[in-house]
Amino acid sequence: MNSGIHAGFVRGRNRLAKRLSELRLLCAAFLLIALFLPLRSLAQSGPQNSPQSATDVSHLIAQIRAKAATLETNHGMRKAFHDFAAEHKIAPDSIRYSDFVIVHLLFEATRDAGFWNMRWSITDQPPNSDRIWSQWKNVRAPSVTAPTAIAECDELSALYAFLVERAGVKSVGLFWPYPNHTVAVWTPRLLAGAPIRVVVPTSQIFLTEDDTFDTRKFDPWHQKTIYEYTRRDVSDSFELPKPLFDFFLSQLDEYAGASESASQQIRNLRSSVFQNVLTPDAAAHEALRRENAYARSEPDHVAFQSFAKGLLAASVN
Repeated sequence: MNSGIHAGFVRGRNRLAKRLSELRLLCAAFLLIALFLPLRSLAQSGPQNSPQSATDVSHLIAQIRAKAATLETNHGMRKAFHDFAAEHKIAPDSIRYSDFVIVHLLFEATRDAGFWNMRWSITDQPPNSDRIWSQWKNVRAPSVTAPTAIAECDELSALYAFLVERAGVKSVGLFWPYPNHTVAVWTPRLLAGAPIRVVVPTSQIFLTEDDTFDTRKFDPWHQKTIYEYTRRDVSDSFELPKPLFDFFLSQLDEYAGASESASQQIRNLRSSVFQNVLTPDAAAHEALRRENAYARSEPDHVAFQSFAKGLLAASVN
């Protein structure tokens, strides 16, 4: 009797051990499935959702920063920086030169009749750049003779401030020198000395054709506080049409290295074309004439020649 009980006990124990072993294998299988499915889902969805387009805002900002880095050795940019420091009576090493390059580069790109072909006009839009990006979204065939977008002074200033902030430079905000006019102001973060405010006139309203970056025609201290523009007008994933994206990059290559005086002359001629004061052909020939008077470096000659060549090609077409 005892031996029978013992035998039954052994058989029951063996069955239990076998069952436990089967349960362990089953649990292990479920665990592997649970781990595999999320990975498989990520592998399927990742390539479709995570990579950003090569023509989105993040890539545009990357190209701006890359171009700014190459301009740090540009003779004209270095001269503009040292003239700027002397004018404000600050030591050159008290301010980040790389910040100066970015704010100056984006000024020439986004200003009225700058080399990204913006044009000022009354629009009665809010002081942000949303409407500019909306217009850019539909530009499929940019032309050297036509604006890429039309915006009022507050929109242009907001666009400038937004792009500067995204490029990594802080303390750019909006300033109202008059109740009906807006420009941007940069307040550099100095390592030493009294704070300064730099007027960035994104349009020529209330200014002459000679006024440019850091104009003294407006007193930025007239406004008690310049609030840094931190609004994200569009996301980094906002995609620009490839023809427009490529146009922006080609304009960077052709004009970003030009001196301040050469850039101002080209800007004024571009504005004349937009306003139908000069035909593209007349503006091209005037650019070649002014090249002799204002070009002081190879980048200046490249800018004048590119401008004239583009307008003459547009005249033929």
